[in-house]
Order: sequence, then structure tokens, then C-alpha cells
Amino acid sequence: MKKISERIFYVGVNDDDKVLFEGLWPIPVGVSYNSYVVADEKVALIDTIESGFEEEFIANIGQAVGDRNIDYLVVNHMEPDHSSLISYMLDRYQGLKIVANAKTVPMLKGYHGISPEDVLVMGEGEELSLGSCSLRFHMIPMVHWPETMVTWLEEENTLFSGDAFGTFGSIDEEVIDNDDTFEQYRDEMMRYYACIVGKYGVPVQTALKKLGGLQIKRICSTHGPVWERNIPAVIDIYDRMSRYEVERGVCIVYGSMYGNTAAAADALAMELEERGIPYAIHDLAGNNAGELGLSGALRDIFRYDTIVVGSPTYNNGIYPPVETFMKALQARLIKGRRFYAFGSYTWAGASVRLLNELASSMNFEILGDGLSFPQAYSRDKVDMSAVADLLG
Repeated sequence: MKKISERIFYVGVNDDDKVLFEGLWPIPVGVSYNSYVVADEKVALIDTIESGFEEEFIANIGQAVGDRNIDYLVVNHMEPDHSSLISYMLDRYQGLKIVANAKTVPMLKGYHGISPEDVLVMGEGEELSLGSCSLRFHMIPMVHWPETMVTWLEEENTLFSGDAFGTFGSIDEEVIDNDDTFEQYRDEMMRYYACIVGKYGVPVQTALKKLGGLQIKRICSTHGPVWERNIPAVIDIYDRMSRYEVERGVCIVYGSMYGNTAAAADALAMELEERGIPYAIHDLAGNNAGELGLSGALRDIFRYDTIVVGSPTYNNGIYPPVETFMKALQARLIKGRRFYAFGSYTWAGASVRLLNELASSMNFEILGDGLSFPQAYSRDKVDMSAVADLLG
């Protein structure tokens, strides 16, 4: 438990054991599941946490409010890493009332068997008094589920933002950010956005406009630090990424069966390095220790304006990890990118052509025909310096 203010307490936990978030995304520096208590004449709990941490969670709540009962449980978001302990809390705290919006009601029924009449349903802008302060609720659908809302505590200019403005990474003992926190978490915040929220740029922009009139002095999200000093930078990341705004640079993404496409990717990276062109490189097949794979690649396609994709021809098609990446681009509605394809083949080349077709379907600017080379890679056969010149 950490005291945020006289009313607000952090009662979340760190998860440093999970390997994959949502069973998909590597989290080498862990993740936090954040929950908050607002204690006034009435006590409100904002979201719960992932199952498996019940004892630590209850201990944190006890440190915050002692033996006081929890009057309200506000459900900003029903994803199970924030809602899986709802039934547990109802059993433990007699008279606890669930506070949610109408779109949450069937999810509460489906996940926990909670009847609609047992939910205090709140609409846009409605308030719940806790005594000397009130919670006000704003709907931000599809950031990133349809039932998502945020909770605003005006007396403290505090936004309980659900998954919005969240980040991968465990948090330290301080919980509240300092001057260095943003730089510490920036890449993991971008990776979190790209993996979890990336498809929903338009809803994010709608939410930012709706919340723009609030004088936000504190953001309490469900993953990552409590933001106070770095709020403009945090909001700016969500604004830029949801508008698909990028900087000049190259994201090289490749998969390789026997190392030939990989060798070409590495050669291109060296050429870009010599020219001083910013770049990132990602192995989708997971052959490099510590590689973030798809999640790292998605982060950097939100960062750079040029995507270079390498794939060998596999069963007369695209190598499956690379095909998965291309589908992930489509799912996230990525737009406004330059695109180049390359890859090896043995007896019939198809991957480069198919990659270009997919990129064309996303309205990317195709930079030339791409580079398809037979059999083994060699510097004499494959001129990546010409490719680097084209990308520059």
C-alpha cells in the first residue's frame, strides 16, 4: 500500500513472474496491476487486480483503511486482469455495491453471475458522492473495450484512467513518478499502446478530446506508475500514436528459417548505421535471445515512417511469423508508411510479391519492386547498399 494523498491510496501489486501478458506479449520487466482506494465518509475501490494476488491485495486494502468496509467497487474496465477478483470482493465485503456503466452489466453477469439489479449503473457525467468528494464517470468506449470508462475525482484533479495511459513494467516503491520516470517507461508505454490499444486510434482521439477539458493533475492508470510530473509527455504519446504520427527512420522486421534473410536484414542495418539513418531491427522468428519479436516490431512501426519487411518464400507464400506481423499491421489500421520488401527463396520466389500486395492493400507507399534473391545470401549477390540509398 502507498499513500497517494489524504484520500487516495494505491493498493495494487507487481507481477514479476508472468512471462507473457495476455498470453501474447513478452514482459521481461514485469507488469503492475493497479487498484486504488478513495477513502471519505464512504470508501470506494477503483478496479480490482489479477487473480492469484488475493492475500497481498487484501493486506494492502487493510493498510489503507483498516477495518472499514468497502462501500463501492467501481469497475472501469472488465478485462480479467482488473476484474477477476470482483466475486471475491463481494464475498468478503458485505453490502459492497458494484458501480459500472450499462455496457458493463452483461459482462458482470457473464463473468461473475451478477444480476443487473445488483449493479449501480452510471451514465455519462453522472456522479457518486462519497461525502466531501464525488466520483464522476466518463465513457471512453473502445479504449480498448466497448464498456471502458474513466473515473474523475474533481476535488483532487485525479483521473482513474483504466488501461488508458498504462505501460508494461513493474513499478518501484515510490509508485508516484519522478523526473526520470517517463524516460524509464517510455519504450514500454509505446510497446503497451502498440500491442494493446493500437487498433483504436480513432476512439483514443475521441477520448482525448472528451477529457481535454479536465484540469488533470494526477493520472492513476491500471498499469504502471501514478503520473503527476510527466502528464503532458504521457498524454502526448497517446495523442501522437493514435494519430499515427511518426519520425523519419526505418523499422526492419524479418523472419528467417536458415539465416539468409536474416543476413540480408543485418547487412541493411549496417548500411543504415553508416548513413546515420535511425532504425530498429526485429527478428520475428525469435532466434535472438531477449528479442521482443512481434511486440517490439509493433512498437517501432508506430515510431518510424518506413517499414522494411524480410521474408523467405515458404510453401509458395510468406513465412508464417512475417505473415502474422502483416496481419497485425492490418488489424491496427496502420497508415501513412513507406514500405520495402526483401527475402530469399530456393526454387520459386513469392514472398516479396505477396508482401507488396499486402502493403498496397494498406495504402502504403511501395518503394520499388523489392529485393528477392535465390538461395544463399552473399554481399556480392545482394546489394543492400542500394536498398539503403533508396530508403534514405
